[in-house]
Amino acid sequence: FFLSIYQGLQLKKSSSTMASIMAHAVPFLRLRMATIASRTCQPNLTYSRGLSTLNLSSFLPATSLLSPAAIRSPSLPLLQNNTPIHHQQHHQQQQTRTKMTKTKKRRRAKIFERQRRVSLGLPAKPLPPKYIPKDTPVVNALSRQQRDAESATFDVTAAQEMKTKIQKSEETESLRFQFEGLDISDRVKRLLDLRNGNQKEVVASQKKRGMELFQLREGDTGSSAVQVVALTTRIQQLQTHLAKHKKDNSGKRGLDALFVRRRKVLDYMERKDFESYRKVVKSLGLVR
Repeated sequence: FFLSIYQGLQLKKSSSTMASIMAHAVPFLRLRMATIASRTCQPNLTYSRGLSTLNLSSFLPATSLLSPAAIRSPSLPLLQNNTPIHHQQHHQQQQTRTKMTKTKKRRRAKIFERQRRVSLGLPAKPLPPKYIPKDTPVVNALSRQQRDAESATFDVTAAQEMKTKIQKSEETESLRFQFEGLDISDRVKRLLDLRNGNQKEVVASQKKRGMELFQLREGDTGSSAVQVVALTTRIQQLQTHLAKHKKDNSGKRGLDALFVRRRKVLDYMERKDFESYRKVVKSLGLVR
């Protein structure tokens, strides 16, 4: 290593390169020579290899290597009593993951919250809204006979209301291409009569009439009862189709999906609007 420095000096390399080399080499060279001087009384200050000879005395300080002043000199990176020098290596700090992950933090927070509620005399978990304890006694305000009588009265009223709506819908003639309500001659009416339409037009007209019986307002197509009527019309159409084409497996799969959709809507109506639910089930003859 030292010979390469000497040869570089002889070859007259660039001053910046040699300056950087010497800046790193001289401290280690002094350290090594000081260590040799501490072990031997007469250090060899020359280094020979081949025809090249390097005099190392020029790199050493003017003070004697064996003198205490040289040992204590700040220019020599050597500790007293031949203590070896450990050069600090600056390693890039690696990011260490903590053992407390986000999931563990959430779990700990839940545990602390439960402990806090228990300490306050509350249940460990908050109760859902409108919670009714299991030991609450159920009291029927009406007897079974009175409830049956109310149900029969309601059925009669609903049937009478439905008959009125059906009679009113039958009074209006169903024409093709939505020509109802227009003043047209009898000859044109016969041409636009629904009996001259195809199967698709007939099914669409039946679906429209059924939806008009249960709609809450004019043009209502999204209420639960109207959706049940529309699904029931489509189910009946598919059942007629599958009675003729028994190997239509994709049609069977679509029919099952329609049954599920109608059942979900009926369950919603049973929870939210029981009177409308009863009307729809009674009118369409659905088995629930």
